[in-house]
Amino acid sequence: MNENDTALATNDAPSKVAKPKTEHIMDYLLKTINVLMPKVGDLVEGAIIGRDGPRLLIELGVFGTGVIYITELNEARQVIKNLRPGDKVTSKVIELENEEGFVELSLSQAGEEIVWREAEEWMNEKKTMELPVLDANKGGLVLEWKGMQGFLPASQLRVGHYPRVEGGSQDKILEELKKFIGKTMTVTIISVDQKEGKFIFSEKGAETEEMKGIISKYNIGDTVEGEVAGVVDFGVFIKIEEGLEGLAHISELDWGLVDDPNQLFKVGDKVKVKIISIKNGKFSLSAKALKPDPWQEVKDKYKKGDIVEGVVIRFSRYGALVSVEEGVAGLAHISEFEDEKAMKSKIEIGKTYPFQITLFDADERKMTLSYLGDEKESKS
Repeated sequence: MNENDTALATNDAPSKVAKPKTEHIMDYLLKTINVLMPKVGDLVEGAIIGRDGPRLLIELGVFGTGVIYITELNEARQVIKNLRPGDKVTSKVIELENEEGFVELSLSQAGEEIVWREAEEWMNEKKTMELPVLDANKGGLVLEWKGMQGFLPASQLRVGHYPRVEGGSQDKILEELKKFIGKTMTVTIISVDQKEGKFIFSEKGAETEEMKGIISKYNIGDTVEGEVAGVVDFGVFIKIEEGLEGLAHISELDWGLVDDPNQLFKVGDKVKVKIISIKNGKFSLSAKALKPDPWQEVKDKYKKGDIVEGVVIRFSRYGALVSVEEGVAGLAHISEFEDEKAMKSKIEIGKTYPFQITLFDADERKMTLSYLGDEKESKS
């Protein structure tokens, strides 16, 4: 085939475009591939090829190779190392072809991807960070990390920061939480959801070296003296020393039934308690553990089948809680009364009735009772 034949063949088959030697690769792609090329300002996604000196090379498929200059990113050396070949990043097109023949990309758009990668690393390694509190709502605090906002639920505050609000008023809780706005908190990341754009922080696991030193002085089983720092419906906060508090749950305040912790403790009271748990820097305390166990004191006094006089102290969906001695109570199951309505029609809180013990285990602190009503003889 001569030159004329070649030209003819080319004209007859315009879909087969030969690449002229002088034609630039970008123009060639535009003519041979039915794909819309990105424009300056567009966002593109590509996989990292690797690092070449001060450049990060990105595979853009049919669009060629992109380049991100590391100098665009603040603290680049600390962040870029978290990206690996094959990771995808989103970048902004600055120039379709720069002097080196690359599609030049802006790292500002890749920065967010890098932050998410770092967040996952920090979460997995449980690294601590000090972050400013931007805002507060009834559920917790809003914190900022690397220009992105995250949430610290009130349930993830350390004991000393947890709002001590009587009655659990949401408005009062919000008032207490607002006091943290503008302050800095030491936290860890416990959840990263890039799809939803959410970080969840926790203050419980973020122990400073100083705090770790303080905590290390104590062990489970130790008896400590502290000061009541707060009284709430579910227990009492006790300050053990500066910066360290623990919670004595309502169930650990006394062997007897406690309906209102305020009846036993006031802010400022000096109390002795036993450390019963230390977990993630959180101390659980017990006041009743330092008192004689009433169950052991009556271990040989009662047995199955005994008829006793008991005071009804509480109703629940399971039945009636009945006290036979201070700190020793058992359950009269709802089945003893047919249903809740029948139970409340036969017995009243605060009154004494005859019961028969159907189970008694002092070591496990368990007792069940059978309601006898006016009967004086044991049930078989």
